[in-house]
Amino acid sequence: MVSGLRYRLASIGGAISLTTLAVVLANLPATQQPVTTLVPVVNQLVPQVLTEEKLTITILTTATVVTVSLVPMFKPRPRRILDIFFITEKRVLIACCELATIGYFDYSYRLPRSTLIIVTALLGLFLPLWFIMIRRPPVGENARAIIVGDDIEHIKSVFETTSMSVCGYVSPPNWIKDEDTTGRRIVADGWGEQPLSGINRLGGLSRLEEVLIENDINTAILAFSTSDRAEFFGTLDTCYKHGVTAKAHREHMDSVLTRTESTGSDELVDIALEPWDWLDYLFKRIFDVTFAAVSLAVFGPVLIVIALAVKLDSPGPVFYSQERTAELGDTFPVYKFRTMLPDSESAEPEEDDGNDRITRVGRILRKTHLDELPQLWTILTGKMSVVGPRAVWTDEEPLLEAETKTWRKRWFVKPGLTGLAQIHDAKSTTPTAKLRYDLEYIRRQSFWFDLKIVARQIWQVVEDVVLIMRSDESDTQEPTEESNNESHP
Repeated sequence: MVSGLRYRLASIGGAISLTTLAVVLANLPATQQPVTTLVPVVNQLVPQVLTEEKLTITILTTATVVTVSLVPMFKPRPRRILDIFFITEKRVLIACCELATIGYFDYSYRLPRSTLIIVTALLGLFLPLWFIMIRRPPVGENARAIIVGDDIEHIKSVFETTSMSVCGYVSPPNWIKDEDTTGRRIVADGWGEQPLSGINRLGGLSRLEEVLIENDINTAILAFSTSDRAEFFGTLDTCYKHGVTAKAHREHMDSVLTRTESTGSDELVDIALEPWDWLDYLFKRIFDVTFAAVSLAVFGPVLIVIALAVKLDSPGPVFYSQERTAELGDTFPVYKFRTMLPDSESAEPEEDDGNDRITRVGRILRKTHLDELPQLWTILTGKMSVVGPRAVWTDEEPLLEAETKTWRKRWFVKPGLTGLAQIHDAKSTTPTAKLRYDLEYIRRQSFWFDLKIVARQIWQVVEDVVLIMRSDESDTQEPTEESNNESHP
């Protein structure tokens, strides 16, 4: 990663150079001819090559507008690769809309429509790649790191043993008794006496996001006494949002997903905040949006019928909401069609067959998984994915963690509507099997693997519907047979 002034020069220079090159290429007859001939919709446009004077004005105008639009990208700060990609694409689209607007009001600065379309396509392709390339984080001793934790002795130990360039530490307010003979009391966040010499305190956990941005940090070393949901996983969530590499002591290995297997000599382990390649995330998100949008359009009438059936079957609301665990211990509301009597939920996992709180319509919805259809909207908004570990109720999490100490490893990917555990019928009543399938999915995830899981889940739903229809037919035939037997002794 290029940092500071060098990054600014590289980003601005690259943006201007790529914009100039894009306009020049778009103005070539060899480019204009195939685009306006072969590309649908665009083939209705007439090729238009600018003269040298107009080309110069066009280059200056386009370079100025694009550079101004990309100003937020010129400041060095930690970002995820996908965020760099989408923010740059957004800025390119804004710039091209501005160019079209300028051309509408002032014809002398107007880009031909064919040229504008080609420039937009070229910049949309190459500018994100350029910013991704110059923001590749350094590794090893060249990394800019901070230590985040609530354990002063652990922070001190990490600072003394690490070979990375540590800019400072971040710690919440926490009184700690000094171990010397004076019995003085000091605080970990810097109030009163500074407990550590040779390292600056950069603030409390509430300022972690600002610290990461202001200091252009690319590595955070966690030094917490426990891997609690609020501070430990809250720090991981902040690191994830900003594309910062996270490391933790090996004593937390049961709670985190690591990139590699740790050896006995490794004090710190690399946490896999993004266990998959960024292209996998990109294709996965495109698939999620497409699947959710198409499914909502197709099942729109079915949603109305189910809502009426739920309302007529039992008193209470149509929908049921519940707080579930998202990535890195965060929470989000899940909406489903209500399948149980109101106010009858229990955190203790229970099989459906022995649960007398499920309504008549609810049993059908659960067997066919149609109660999950409202979650398609949650997928569309980005809180869930089509495929992934099933999100667990927050009140149920402690019970499952008590049975399986590595349960939190599931928290490192976005929860899904279905998953490998679901198609193998592994539920919360069997947490060990469920976790095994979830971790296997994380290890094997790919676009094609997701398609296989979705196809298998759809097939299982069809089989369940057929079984329900057959059981209904057999139930209607039995009374008829009994009446025939009574009338013919």
